[in-house]
Amino acid sequence: QVQLVESGGGLVQPGGSLRLSCATSGFTFSSFAMSWYRQAPGKERELVARITSATGSTNYADSVKGRFTISRDNAKNTVYLQMNSLKPEDTAVYYCNARRSSWYDFWGQGTQVTVSS
Repeated sequence: QVQLVESGGGLVQPGGSLRLSCATSGFTFSSFAMSWYRQAPGKERELVARITSATGSTNYADSVKGRFTISRDNAKNTVYLQMNSLKPEDTAVYYCNARRSSWYDFWGQGTQVTVSS
């Protein structure tokens, strides 16, 4: 059974930091590209950051470059998102995604991040 379980969300003040984790099971984690998406109220889900399976190369949305860092630990089957210098516009539900193809595309349940003073 495939599982992706996000954690680490919460309420933080502007300028603060959070570290999201996505613990996975039920598939070969090291073979999947891992991504973080987010969806704010009334907006479409958007890609925040992605890390590849083979080389671990990363790419980020322009809005988070220089502030967020995605990483993975293949030994722990876990992907992380370190979020620094948080802004109110980062408020959203953050989702973990694992993808190898259109047939193998898995999602977590999401974790709420709220940036507010």
